[in-house]
Amino acid sequence: MRRRSAMLSTVFTTVLAISLAASGHEPAVSTVAAQPVEQAAAPAERSVVTAASINRAGEARLEAQRDALRESLGNVREHLAQAPADEPAPTTTAGDAVAAERPSGTNAAATVSATGASAPTAAPQPAAPSCPAPLPGGTGSAPARVSAGGVAGTTSADLAAFASAYNGIRVANCLPPVPTGNFRYDACMEDRLFWMAEDPSTDPMSAWGHLGSVRSDGVPSVGCDGNLAGGTGNTGSTVAQKWWDSMSHRASLYRPGETGGTAGVCVYFAMSHGGVPNEPVSFTRAAARWGAC
Repeated sequence: MRRRSAMLSTVFTTVLAISLAASGHEPAVSTVAAQPVEQAAAPAERSVVTAASINRAGEARLEAQRDALRESLGNVREHLAQAPADEPAPTTTAGDAVAAERPSGTNAAATVSATGASAPTAAPQPAAPSCPAPLPGGTGSAPARVSAGGVAGTTSADLAAFASAYNGIRVANCLPPVPTGNFRYDACMEDRLFWMAEDPSTDPMSAWGHLGSVRSDGVPSVGCDGNLAGGTGNTGSTVAQKWWDSMSHRASLYRPGETGGTAGVCVYFAMSHGGVPNEPVSFTRAAARWGAC
């Protein structure tokens, strides 16, 4: 009932305001009709003003953030596209790294690498075994015999030259030398050299060779066999080298595979100079063998 009365009062007031306006009383319209409108609109207007202020403040902050972002992006673009590129770091090869870490002196054992860790030092290498030195002393003597057919035999100089060259070759190849007193003249091998040199054939190769060779005149072989070498201009030194240069003779006479000492080793040697019927003294034949003393 009360709501209905209020509604009728409001309608009545509105109608009255319209009527008064029609009759020319305009101020009454403002006084009666405007007042409720102002009172009702005041809160809404304040809300609109406040919201607008907030929106403007928010937009200002967003605009400031956008400006900052644009400036930041601009700096990034400048860094990526316009800023000068860094100079490339020098390339370090494995060889440079090794050279840089290698100690340069005796006090550089604690060399520190670029990472701060101690550089590894090379493990000490075992010393290479030293080769034996030549042995002092002289060789024995040789009798310088002459055969029945006039062929000259081994001299002491022949034996000494052979012993010196033989041990020189051994030492140069890290083989222990044979004691110089263990080089021996061998009369039995010299007998066979005489038998070959006295072959009447003009061919120096007629009776040449190991046991089993024959002479042109049929005289049976005598003496002992050995490693053989011969020819014009040969000496004790040159035949020692020839025997080393031949692998089969090296194995037989130098025994490079022998692991024991040489104190009990003797090397036997003989040489002949010239031959019948017309071989000059410069044409020599030699024999040698490795054996026990």
